[in-house]
Amino acid sequence: MIWWEDFKVGEAAELGEHTFTEDEIVAFARQFDPQAFHIDPATAQETVFGGLIASGWHTCAVGMRLLCETLVNHTVSLGSPGIDNIRWFKPVRAGDTVTYRRIVVESRASTTRKGVGLVKHRWEAVNQHG
Repeated sequence: MIWWEDFKVGEAAELGEHTFTEDEIVAFARQFDPQAFHIDPATAQETVFGGLIASGWHTCAVGMRLLCETLVNHTVSLGSPGIDNIRWFKPVRAGDTVTYRRIVVESRASTTRKGVGLVKHRWEAVNQHG
């Protein structure tokens, strides 16, 4: 098992990659983010995006799965206290392969809970074009 003390500030690790398909984008969005540019390829053509794009929440959910598979499920995790911010700089489209990585930005003992530590990570997700 990995403990909070094992995380070093500045440490970076690739979490993996995922290729988004049109069917997957539409299925996720129909259930969780049913906006036209996520669920209807024809209507999406008429939007500012000029075509179907994945929900930002979809891209985050994929990152969370990769984080669990490669890290969280191998740690002594008590869950997350939250997310400071999220930015989606470019849309993810069908056929895009997104690579996820994490960088440790803080690792410290809790000031309120003895024997508990907090680790903050920054996630990055980039497509095949960087």
